[in-house]
Parts: sequence; C-alpha cells; structure tokens
Amino acid sequence: MSSLKKLYDWVLHWADTPYGLLALFLLAFAESSFFPVPPDPLLIALCLGAIKKSWRFAFYTAFASVIGGIVGYFIGFGIWEIVDSLFFKYVPGFTESLFQRVIANYSEYGFWYVFLAGFTPIPYKVFTIASGVFKLNFFLFLLASTLSRSLRFFAVAALLRKFGPGIKIFIDKYFNLLAILFFILLVGGFLIIKFMIK
Repeated sequence: MSSLKKLYDWVLHWADTPYGLLALFLLAFAESSFFPVPPDPLLIALCLGAIKKSWRFAFYTAFASVIGGIVGYFIGFGIWEIVDSLFFKYVPGFTESLFQRVIANYSEYGFWYVFLAGFTPIPYKVFTIASGVFKLNFFLFLLASTLSRSLRFFAVAALLRKFGPGIKIFIDKYFNLLAILFFILLVGGFLIIKFMIK
C-alpha cells in the first residue's frame, strides 16, 4: 500500500508542472491496459487549477483512455498467451482468479461488462484485455468504452465546474458509491424501457 501511495503522489505532482496535460493523457492511456492508478486524481487537480479548461481536460482523458483500451483489446486479441503471466505477476489488481470470474458469460454480457468497468472503479484494464481474448465485437467494445469513459470523466469535470473546489472532498469520499449508483439507475432505465416495449 505504501508503494501505491507513493505512485499516487507521483501522479498528482504532475499537476504542478508544465507537463500536466501530457501526463494526464499518458496516464489515462496507460491505465486502460496496465497502470494501477486511475487518471481521476490528476484530472481533478488540473481542473481545479484551470476550471475553464475542465471540458478540454475531460476530453483528453476520455480520448486517451479509449485509445489505451483499444491497445488492451489487441493485447488480449493477439498476444495474451505470451504476456498473461506478466500481467498476473506485475499488474496490481490483475489476478488470475479475477480474470477467470470475468470471462463467465462474456460473449453475452461483454458490452455491459466493459461499460460497467469503464464508468465505475472496477479495473477497466481487465475488461479491455478480456474483450480481446474472447473476441468481443470490436465496434461494441469501442461503443461501450467511448460512452462509459466519456460519461465518467465529463461527469467529474461537470461537478468541478458547477461546485468548484468544495466538491473535490465529496468526489474523493463518495466517487465509488456515486459511480455504482449511477450505473444501477442507468441499467434500471434500460430494463424499464425493455419491459415497456415488450
């Protein structure tokens, strides 16, 4: 945990440098396939430092994350059998038992798995790679990734623009719960629509 905290602090320090936007882009890209720290803390820090650029920061984060997710997809699609032991050994949170649980019913629910992981704190990288391993339709994967990552990062930017620095404490404390609640409401809405049109 101490090493992860040091990594977290290292990520945040980029907000105080001229390379903050580049670091945000690279972090969002890497987190989608192997890096353990999500880009949200750096996104929040940059938005608070230049609130009028929040949309721009959110766009760069979402775009880079989707591109990184595509890389994860093709890792799974093309070279997973070569690199799987490296991921299980060196990528925090990427365990073999978790991966085995993910693959159950993947062909049927893959779109929703990717969407859920892209929006919530569930490790998105596990699902980008699993999508490639099980050859989830690439365009469905891309749609789920683009929607979920954009919703997540633009929601953070919107909250910061609306409420300013005071919302940071609230986001830090309740982000996981809010993300899961939003997803439940979203899926519930789809289920209601599906029931109504039967």
